[in-house]
Amino acid sequence: MAGEVVAARAALEGPDRGIVRVALRSEGRLNAMSRAMWRQLRSVFESIQRSADARCVLIEGEGGAFCAGGDISEYPAFRFDPRGLRDFHENDVWGGLSAMLACDVPIVACIDGACMGAGVEIASCCDIRIAATGARFGAPIARLGFPMAPREARLVAGAVGETTARQMLLEAATFSAAEMAQRGFLSRVVEPALLRAQALGTAQRIAALAPGAARLNKQTLRALKAQDVPQTPAHQVQEAIDTVANPDPYAYAASAEHREGIAAFLDKRPPNF
Repeated sequence: MAGEVVAARAALEGPDRGIVRVALRSEGRLNAMSRAMWRQLRSVFESIQRSADARCVLIEGEGGAFCAGGDISEYPAFRFDPRGLRDFHENDVWGGLSAMLACDVPIVACIDGACMGAGVEIASCCDIRIAATGARFGAPIARLGFPMAPREARLVAGAVGETTARQMLLEAATFSAAEMAQRGFLSRVVEPALLRAQALGTAQRIAALAPGAARLNKQTLRALKAQDVPQTPAHQVQEAIDTVANPDPYAYAASAEHREGIAAFLDKRPPNF
């Protein structure tokens, strides 16, 4: 079954009034994000942004995992060409993430199991993150022979902190929910049996408050965050991202280590870098 990102319409009355439930669903793949799922994520959040009934979003993965990363089975079809790789990251992935970041409706993440790579990126777009004690976090893509795309790296580093981002990307470190709470990424950690109730309760409290004020608060916080790089003009920040380490940050597409990392994963063997 192909993966999908699905949203249930906001309830118009009752305790769940205004709550939109978004589910990441990819059976047998720990909700790994396919290209189609990234596009669906964008469509879902653009629709939520336009909805006058939406007061809070509750996003979660199905089947005991949040999201284990990207769907690597698709990668050989496009990742080894710089143009295809750029299109994937700049349009598919960033299209989904930027739609979440631009959404003025508060977003609560309900995180269980694996939250890796793409999962960390999606969680980084959420306002409140609640995780089960057994959740694991990381972005061990160095084992696959490729770096994190510049925009995505800036997003993740801003959410998890630079020290944690460096550990995730440079040593392929993974972290427990307790560690991520200590590092400020998670709002709280709860027992697995309480996770959904806790996350839903948070969404209900948000949805019961003034929705216009919530949207304005998100707009204000977004504007403040855009000024996080002091005394550096926005265009210079973007230029630095666009030219990081190479005039084309996707020039590594056809590199031997990129091919080896993905081939090793698909072959279920250790990579030989």
